[in-house]
Amino acid sequence: MLQHVWERASQARYLTELIIATDDERIQSAAMEFKARVRMTRGDHLSGTDRVAEVASASDAHAIVNIQGDEPLIDPAAIDAAVLGILEHEETLMGTLKKRIEREEEISDPNVVKVVTDREDNAIYFSRSPIPYARESAAYFKHIGLYVYRRDFLLAYSDLPVGPLERAERLEQLRALENGFKIRVVETEYESLGVDTPEDWHRVAALYEKIMVTG
Repeated sequence: MLQHVWERASQARYLTELIIATDDERIQSAAMEFKARVRMTRGDHLSGTDRVAEVASASDAHAIVNIQGDEPLIDPAAIDAAVLGILEHEETLMGTLKKRIEREEEISDPNVVKVVTDREDNAIYFSRSPIPYARESAAYFKHIGLYVYRRDFLLAYSDLPVGPLERAERLEQLRALENGFKIRVVETEYESLGVDTPEDWHRVAALYEKIMVTG
Protein backbone atom coordinates (compact mmCIF):
# COMPACT_ATOMS: atom_id res chain seq x y z
CA MET A 1 0.00 0.00 0.00
CA LEU A 2 2.80 2.40 0.91
CA GLN A 3 4.36 1.94 -2.51
CA HIS A 4 1.05 2.79 -4.19
CA VAL A 5 0.87 6.06 -2.23
CA TRP A 6 4.48 6.85 -3.13
CA GLU A 7 3.99 6.14 -6.83
CA ARG A 8 0.80 8.20 -7.05
CA ALA A 9 2.30 11.13 -5.14
CA SER A 10 5.38 10.99 -7.39
CA GLN A 11 3.13 11.95 -10.31
CA ALA A 12 2.19 15.31 -8.76
CA ARG A 13 3.68 18.17 -10.78
CA TYR A 14 4.39 20.55 -7.90
CA LEU A 15 6.24 18.23 -5.52
CA THR A 16 9.98 18.69 -5.85
CA GLU A 17 10.92 16.14 -3.19
CA LEU A 18 9.12 13.18 -1.65
CA ILE A 19 10.06 11.76 1.76
CA ILE A 20 8.48 9.00 3.83
CA ALA A 21 8.63 10.01 7.51
CA THR A 22 8.32 7.21 10.05
CA ASP A 23 9.55 5.95 13.42
CA ASP A 24 8.92 2.31 12.47
CA GLU A 25 11.84 0.30 11.10
CA ARG A 26 9.41 -2.05 9.33
CA ILE A 27 8.07 0.86 7.29
CA GLN A 28 11.61 2.03 6.63
CA SER A 29 12.58 -1.41 5.30
CA ALA A 30 9.48 -1.65 3.10
CA ALA A 31 10.12 1.83 1.66
CA MET A 32 13.75 1.10 0.91
CA GLU A 33 12.72 -1.95 -1.12
CA PHE A 34 11.12 0.33 -3.73
CA LYS A 35 13.96 2.88 -3.36
CA ALA A 36 11.92 5.58 -1.64
CA ARG A 37 13.65 8.24 0.40
CA VAL A 38 12.97 7.66 4.09
CA ARG A 39 13.56 9.84 7.14
CA MET A 40 13.44 8.18 10.57
CA THR A 41 11.90 10.46 13.20
CA ARG A 42 11.47 10.45 16.94
CA GLY A 43 8.89 8.06 18.32
CA ASP A 44 7.26 10.47 20.79
CA HIS A 45 5.33 12.64 18.33
CA LEU A 46 1.70 13.16 19.28
CA SER A 47 0.52 13.71 15.71
CA GLY A 48 1.48 13.35 12.08
CA THR A 49 1.91 17.11 11.88
CA ASP A 50 4.60 16.97 14.56
CA ARG A 51 6.41 14.24 12.63
CA VAL A 52 6.25 16.22 9.39
CA ALA A 53 7.51 19.29 11.23
CA GLU A 54 10.59 17.39 12.38
CA VAL A 55 11.43 16.51 8.79
CA ALA A 56 10.63 20.05 7.60
CA SER A 57 13.06 21.52 10.13
CA ALA A 58 15.94 20.04 8.11
CA SER A 59 14.55 21.29 4.79
CA ASP A 60 14.66 24.68 3.10
CA ALA A 61 11.43 24.11 1.15
CA HIS A 62 8.98 27.03 1.22
CA ALA A 63 5.93 24.76 1.47
CA ILE A 64 5.47 21.30 2.95
CA VAL A 65 2.76 18.81 1.97
CA ASN A 66 1.52 16.21 4.44
CA ILE A 67 0.17 13.18 2.55
CA GLN A 68 -1.33 10.32 4.55
CA GLY A 69 0.25 6.91 4.03
CA ASP A 70 -3.11 5.14 3.93
CA GLU A 71 -4.34 6.75 0.69
CA PRO A 72 -3.17 4.35 -2.06
CA LEU A 73 -5.44 5.96 -4.65
CA ILE A 74 -4.43 9.55 -3.89
CA ASP A 75 -5.00 11.73 -6.94
CA PRO A 76 -1.85 13.61 -8.06
CA ALA A 77 -4.08 16.39 -9.40
CA ALA A 78 -5.62 16.81 -5.95
CA ILE A 79 -2.15 17.22 -4.46
CA ASP A 80 -1.31 19.86 -7.06
CA ALA A 81 -4.58 21.70 -6.41
CA ALA A 82 -3.84 21.92 -2.70
CA VAL A 83 -0.29 23.14 -3.35
CA LEU A 84 -1.51 25.82 -5.77
CA GLY A 85 -3.97 27.00 -3.13
CA ILE A 86 -0.92 28.02 -1.11
CA LEU A 87 1.42 29.16 -3.88
CA GLU A 88 -1.15 31.45 -5.49
CA HIS A 89 -2.01 33.20 -2.20
CA GLU A 90 1.07 34.49 -0.43
CA GLU A 91 -0.85 35.37 2.72
CA THR A 92 -2.11 31.79 3.14
CA LEU A 93 -0.16 29.72 5.66
CA MET A 94 -2.10 26.46 5.51
CA GLY A 95 -4.27 24.70 2.96
CA THR A 96 -6.32 21.54 2.54
CA LEU A 97 -9.06 19.95 0.41
CA LYS A 98 -12.80 19.33 0.46
CA LYS A 99 -15.10 17.07 -1.55
CA ARG A 100 -18.85 17.41 -2.02
CA ILE A 101 -20.61 14.60 -0.15
CA GLU A 102 -22.60 12.35 -2.45
CA ARG A 103 -23.58 9.56 -0.07
CA GLU A 104 -26.21 10.77 2.38
CA GLU A 105 -25.06 8.43 5.14
CA GLU A 106 -21.71 10.25 5.30
CA ILE A 107 -23.40 13.46 6.48
CA SER A 108 -24.18 11.98 9.90
CA ASP A 109 -21.10 9.75 10.12
CA PRO A 110 -18.74 11.17 12.80
CA ASN A 111 -15.80 9.48 11.09
CA VAL A 112 -16.39 11.69 8.04
CA VAL A 113 -15.23 15.18 8.95
CA LYS A 114 -17.32 17.95 7.47
CA VAL A 115 -16.13 21.46 6.60
CA VAL A 116 -17.82 24.77 5.81
CA THR A 117 -16.03 27.65 4.11
CA ASP A 118 -16.52 31.35 3.48
CA ARG A 119 -16.87 33.06 0.09
CA GLU A 120 -13.09 33.24 -0.29
CA ASP A 121 -12.70 29.47 0.27
CA ASN A 122 -11.29 29.80 3.76
CA ALA A 123 -12.43 27.33 6.40
CA ILE A 124 -15.01 28.55 8.88
CA TYR A 125 -15.21 25.30 10.83
CA PHE A 126 -14.51 21.57 10.72
CA SER A 127 -16.77 19.15 12.57
CA ARG A 128 -17.68 15.51 12.99
CA SER A 129 -21.30 16.67 13.16
CA PRO A 130 -23.39 17.60 10.12
CA ILE A 131 -22.68 21.22 9.21
CA PRO A 132 -24.46 23.34 8.23
CA TYR A 133 -27.76 22.56 9.92
CA ALA A 134 -30.13 22.63 6.96
CA ARG A 135 -33.69 23.85 7.35
CA GLU A 136 -33.92 23.29 3.62
CA SER A 137 -31.68 21.42 1.18
CA ALA A 138 -27.97 22.19 1.45
CA ALA A 139 -24.65 21.05 0.03
CA TYR A 140 -22.34 19.21 2.42
CA PHE A 141 -18.60 18.88 2.01
CA LYS A 142 -16.23 16.46 3.67
CA HIS A 143 -12.68 17.25 4.55
CA ILE A 144 -9.91 15.42 2.68
CA GLY A 145 -7.01 14.99 5.10
CA LEU A 146 -4.17 16.33 2.98
CA TYR A 147 -2.42 19.44 4.27
CA VAL A 148 -0.06 22.04 2.82
CA TYR A 149 1.87 24.34 5.16
CA ARG A 150 4.22 27.25 4.81
CA ARG A 151 7.39 25.91 6.39
CA ASP A 152 7.72 28.53 9.13
CA PHE A 153 4.07 28.11 10.09
CA LEU A 154 4.44 24.33 10.28
CA LEU A 155 7.47 24.58 12.55
CA ALA A 156 5.51 26.81 14.93
CA TYR A 157 2.25 24.82 14.76
CA SER A 158 3.02 22.39 17.57
CA ASP A 159 3.61 25.29 19.95
CA LEU A 160 0.18 26.82 19.36
CA PRO A 161 -2.13 26.33 22.36
CA VAL A 162 -4.76 23.61 22.07
CA GLY A 163 -8.26 25.08 22.41
CA PRO A 164 -11.61 23.69 23.58
CA LEU A 165 -12.89 23.05 20.06
CA GLU A 166 -9.90 20.90 19.13
CA ARG A 167 -10.30 18.98 22.39
CA ALA A 168 -14.02 18.47 21.84
CA GLU A 169 -13.84 17.42 18.18
CA ARG A 170 -10.37 15.83 18.34
CA LEU A 171 -9.51 17.54 15.08
CA GLU A 172 -6.01 18.95 14.98
CA GLN A 173 -6.71 21.41 12.16
CA LEU A 174 -9.01 23.37 14.48
CA ARG A 175 -5.87 24.56 16.30
CA ALA A 176 -5.14 26.92 13.43
CA LEU A 177 -8.67 28.37 13.42
CA GLU A 178 -8.83 28.74 17.20
CA ASN A 179 -5.58 30.70 17.12
CA GLY A 180 -6.81 33.06 14.40
CA PHE A 181 -5.09 31.57 11.33
CA LYS A 182 -6.86 30.94 8.02
CA ILE A 183 -6.96 27.61 6.22
CA ARG A 184 -7.57 27.75 2.48
CA VAL A 185 -9.82 24.89 1.33
CA VAL A 186 -9.71 23.83 -2.32
CA GLU A 187 -12.57 21.76 -3.73
CA THR A 188 -11.62 18.52 -5.44
CA GLU A 189 -13.37 15.61 -7.12
CA TYR A 190 -10.97 13.18 -5.45
CA GLU A 191 -12.87 10.66 -3.34
CA SER A 192 -10.70 9.87 -0.33
CA LEU A 193 -10.40 6.13 0.27
CA GLY A 194 -8.27 5.67 3.35
CA VAL A 195 -7.37 2.18 4.51
CA ASP A 196 -8.10 1.65 8.20
CA THR A 197 -9.35 -1.95 8.20
CA PRO A 198 -8.76 -5.18 6.20
CA GLU A 199 -12.16 -4.61 4.59
CA ASP A 200 -11.03 -1.16 3.44
CA TRP A 201 -7.93 -2.71 1.88
CA HIS A 202 -9.93 -5.30 -0.08
CA ARG A 203 -12.25 -2.56 -1.37
CA VAL A 204 -9.38 -0.30 -2.40
CA ALA A 205 -7.43 -3.19 -3.95
CA ALA A 206 -10.43 -4.05 -6.14
CA LEU A 207 -10.73 -0.43 -7.26
CA TYR A 208 -7.00 -0.28 -7.98
CA GLU A 209 -7.19 -3.37 -10.16
CA LYS A 210 -10.11 -1.85 -12.02
CA ILE A 211 -8.13 1.35 -12.65
CA MET A 212 -5.15 -0.64 -13.90
CA VAL A 213 -7.34 -2.63 -16.30
CA THR A 214 -9.26 0.36 -17.68
CA GLY A 215 -6.27 2.68 -17.66
